[in-house]
Order: sequence, then structure tokens, then C-alpha cells
Amino acid sequence: MTTTTPTRTATRVQLALNVADLEASIAFYSALFGVRPHKRRAGYANFVIDEPALKLVLIETSAAERGSGAAGALNHLGVELAEVEQVHEHAARLRTSGLILDEELDTTCCFALQDKVWAHDPAGTPWEFYAIKDDDPAGVELLTLAETASGACCTPGTCC
Repeated sequence: MTTTTPTRTATRVQLALNVADLEASIAFYSALFGVRPHKRRAGYANFVIDEPALKLVLIETSAAERGSGAAGALNHLGVELAEVEQVHEHAARLRTSGLILDEELDTTCCFALQDKVWAHDPAGTPWEFYAIKDDDPAGVELLTLAETASGACCTPGTCC
């Protein structure tokens, strides 16, 4: 099993999942994709997977909130971009397409400093386009997941 260093040359789809047992989920996804987590914090882990190009985020929730099967699994979806300028390019493209966006610049989310924009599909599923400015910022106060308003990271207005 390898540890992955993030590649900044390409975009990758992000899938953020709610999990009731973080340690069991880390063990499962490590075995499934053959990589260890890139980042671990209390109630949170993320994997940077080169093949397929995927950023997998695990966000610990209560068993009651998570439920079983596919129901309750999805937290949000996203596209990780290599450069901050790409966030602004996608924002312009999405606005031209008539989508309403929530914009977060210089925000601390998922224990990193980011620029991002959010759009929601017709059923309300949140999608983010984001770029990491600093994956481990020093001197920036980052909230734990428990300190956020909803206990979940990476949703507009409740980001850690």
C-alpha cells in the first residue's frame, strides 16, 4: 500500500462520503484503492487516488445520520482543480450557463485553505469546484468538524 502525494497537474473528481465508523472506512477504502489516506484529522480523512483520478473524502457522522446502504452516504461532490485561476474560470462558465453559485474565497475547509464555488443540481445535491491554496496552513485557525455548525465539512456556510 502506498501513500499518495497530491498531483497538481490535472483535475480530479471529489466524492465526499458520510461514514459512521471512520477507522473501518479508512481500512476499507485503503484496501479498495491500494493507498493510505493523504490527510487524517479528528472525524475526517481524505485519499488522493491517481487511478482513477479521485479525491475521496470521509466525514464521520453518527450512525443514525448515516444509516445503511447508499442512503445517507453522500455528503457532496466536487471537482478539485490544479490552480486557483481555474476556480474563477469555472465560476464564469457556470454563471454564463445560468447557474446560481455560492462563492467562498480564502476559506478554510477540510483542513486546507481553498478558493471554491458551489452549485446545486435540481434535487439540491451540492457540487463544488475548488483549488487548494495551502494544504496545511500555518497560522490559520481551522475548526474541527465538531466545531462547525452542522458537524459536517464542506457545505456552504458550514465549512470548517
